[in-house]
Amino acid sequence: MIVNKCRKCSGEPWWSEIVLIKVMKSIPVQRLNHAVLYVSDVERAAAFYERVFGFQRIAKEGPMIFLRAKGSQNHHDLGLAGLGPKAQPAPRGSTGLYHLAWQVATIQELASARKTLIDEDAYTGESDHGATKSVYGADPDGNEFEVMVLLSRDEWGAYEHEAPVRPLNWDEELQRKL
Repeated sequence: MIVNKCRKCSGEPWWSEIVLIKVMKSIPVQRLNHAVLYVSDVERAAAFYERVFGFQRIAKEGPMIFLRAKGSQNHHDLGLAGLGPKAQPAPRGSTGLYHLAWQVATIQELASARKTLIDEDAYTGESDHGATKSVYGADPDGNEFEVMVLLSRDEWGAYEHEAPVRPLNWDEELQRKL
């Protein structure tokens, strides 16, 4: 709420000032457009995201590299800000970003992502969240990310208002048509 008071009310006591109130509306966000991560070695981090996710390097500006996902309409999907070799990761349990989530189209692509993360020694876990099925990883600086597939809205059912964390049953999910 913004309050503007008229200070030019001549001779009137303070309580007679005109008070204008403007109610702020919520910001009409359409979607998350991109993320920027702090990394210690910007070239090493960029190589990781290029290799693992197939991102395309579109710009390097000073200590920053900007990457775009294949088929993306964004200018960039990920920015990497290099802090140098003395940069320390945030201590576990501190406030800040927990993870980014990258969406793939099918459960088969999710299974392939899982294998890639294991091969890169970047795999950290997996979960069934009801409306989404997910695998997790971390980049060389320990920035965590999720790779997920989203069920069609008509399959959400009770998961419309729930977000469980259960073991991912690959046999069952690979039988599904996602």
